[in-house]
Amino acid sequence: MSLRFGRPAAALAGGVLVALSMPPWGFWPLAIVGVAVFEYALGDEPSRRKRALYGLAFGAGWFYPAMAWMWFLTAPGYLVTAMLFAGFHAAAAAIAPTGPWRTIGRPAAHALVEAVRLVFPFGGVPVATLAIGQAGGPLLGLARVGGVVLIAWVVFQIGFALTGPAPAVPRLAAKRRPGASGQPHGMVALGAIVVLFVLAAVAPEGRDTGTTVRVAAVQGGGEQGTRALDVPSDLVTAAHVAATETITAADAVDLVVWPENAIDVDDEPFEGSRDYELVAEQAARLGVPFVVGVTEDSEFSRYPEPGRFVNAQVVVLPDGRVTDRYEKVQIVPFGEYVPLRGLLEAVGAPVDQVPSDAIPGRDPAVVSAPVGGRDVRLGTMISWEVFFGDRGQAAASPGADLLINPTNGASYTWTILQGQQVASSRLRAVEQGRWVVQVAPTGFSAFVSPGGDVHDRTGTREQAVIIRDVPLRSGSTWYHTVGDWPWVTALVLLLATAHLLPRRPR
Repeated sequence: MSLRFGRPAAALAGGVLVALSMPPWGFWPLAIVGVAVFEYALGDEPSRRKRALYGLAFGAGWFYPAMAWMWFLTAPGYLVTAMLFAGFHAAAAAIAPTGPWRTIGRPAAHALVEAVRLVFPFGGVPVATLAIGQAGGPLLGLARVGGVVLIAWVVFQIGFALTGPAPAVPRLAAKRRPGASGQPHGMVALGAIVVLFVLAAVAPEGRDTGTTVRVAAVQGGGEQGTRALDVPSDLVTAAHVAATETITAADAVDLVVWPENAIDVDDEPFEGSRDYELVAEQAARLGVPFVVGVTEDSEFSRYPEPGRFVNAQVVVLPDGRVTDRYEKVQIVPFGEYVPLRGLLEAVGAPVDQVPSDAIPGRDPAVVSAPVGGRDVRLGTMISWEVFFGDRGQAAASPGADLLINPTNGASYTWTILQGQQVASSRLRAVEQGRWVVQVAPTGFSAFVSPGGDVHDRTGTREQAVIIRDVPLRSGSTWYHTVGDWPWVTALVLLLATAHLLPRRPR
């Protein structure tokens, strides 16, 4: 293959390798290999235009496979969004320095555009992030220090340092790459990574309080690849009632959690509806609180706005009282609301797939449920919110005892998104030092420990109830305390240093 086509092909292959590091494929070392292949494609290319082209190919190879689930949400949006994110890495490749300092500048530039995806566009679309592919690998522990931004930088830094300028160039490599010279930059960066691993090993990770809660997570089951408009909501609710009826007094549960959208009420408030009566009946039968996912018209919510709806998690006690609720803050673009609805409707886009827009709720992201004479504080991330580190912070900030992620992936065929969501629950558990209970109507449901271990994971489509004694925890991690901003600042400084230092006179 000629050099003209070989480098773009290598960059594309590097991106595909990064995609394969993520669930459902999940072979984490491929991300580092993919970045190393991308560095080989870039080399010391002096042309910004060509570097941008290689960056675009790298991003396309990464995002089109790893975001294929989005096709079922919005096919045009999938094509545009994946190309937009590939464009982010094209820009990073163009602005990063060449020469020996590229080993420092390129990881910083590409990690920075990953940080941008946490907040832009539409408030952030942090799916298929580099850190998601590392949830099953040894880099996961870094999350309690610097979250996904730090993990992304470490992956990029290792990959670029392995192929870029090195302290010593083996004779074989020198023959294949004439003019290659030894440089210390990569070794210094790898030394910094070793220091970070030491810090992660000693960093606080929260602590058990000595109290456990026996939690039942209910998965009603059903087909995937189905939209809410196609499946009557009463069938979904009935499936979760049927699954709940398999729980008996002998199971001795303290708390029952239903997933997002398990209940959808129209033209009436949840409390007093037929669905409410079904939940209250089960709560009375078992004598424990239920925390259930409810979609209802916003006029019945805490912050009414006619013509819109809210996505909430509601606490129902055994005596039938509805005592607490959390309304989802980070709502899904093109899933729960349509950005630029009027403009898109004018050009013929199928905005009727989302007939009305959700309104975002407000913090605190916690609900309380009385268990064993004390109020257990459940930090709540509804579905999409689990992809955001700051929503994990918000859920844990009111002193949450554990975290819950009621979700709904029934609209998506395959398991790309569902697998990435379990990986995101692992990241949030480590970042916040808390157990996470993830529960979905059609899978995956699971318990995730503060160390990121996954327990009792269900399959897709099956009806299941998973029960586990979950330790309540307290304390904070470093990431919970400081968040992303110190690491984003450090990346900006690294990129600036990589540009400015080579220009200084000797």
